[in-house]
Amino acid sequence: MAPPTSLIVRLRKVIPSDLAVYFEQQLNPQANHMAAFTSKNATDWAAFDAHWAKILADPQIQIRTILVGGQVAGYVLHHSWFGDPEVTYWLGQEYWGQGVATRALKAFLMQQNLRPLYARVAEDNIASRRVLEKCGFVMIGEDKGFSNARGAEIVEFILVLRT
Repeated sequence: MAPPTSLIVRLRKVIPSDLAVYFEQQLNPQANHMAAFTSKNATDWAAFDAHWAKILADPQIQIRTILVGGQVAGYVLHHSWFGDPEVTYWLGQEYWGQGVATRALKAFLMQQNLRPLYARVAEDNIASRRVLEKCGFVMIGEDKGFSNARGAEIVEFILVLRT
């Protein structure tokens, strides 16, 4: 489905009120299943708040809130928690299938010159893999990791953006 031409997607710095929206979005069981690698307890505000305090305090992490029509739709960020620089994003389910993730990630990548940049996606998260591929990422391998949202070890694909 092509996004409506009136759909305006933009990025801005995170503000404190964004966190409440992120928290509500990550309570969605279907979104957690698709993301796979989520917190152990999505309903634990204290753990969520502590995690985000660390993210926002780390000057090495670049993060932006995704806005659609002025509403908080999710976020996009890059980190190096596991060694290599990696991009990740989250989008509230009401924004799925409209081209928002692709447009937001493309905008973020234009702002960030860090290359190579890696990404990981659950093997069965075809939509997210497609977003990454539309933005120039190519698959270079796979790994296994424990998915809190699924309560099991799953296969994840590793992708890289070199240019």
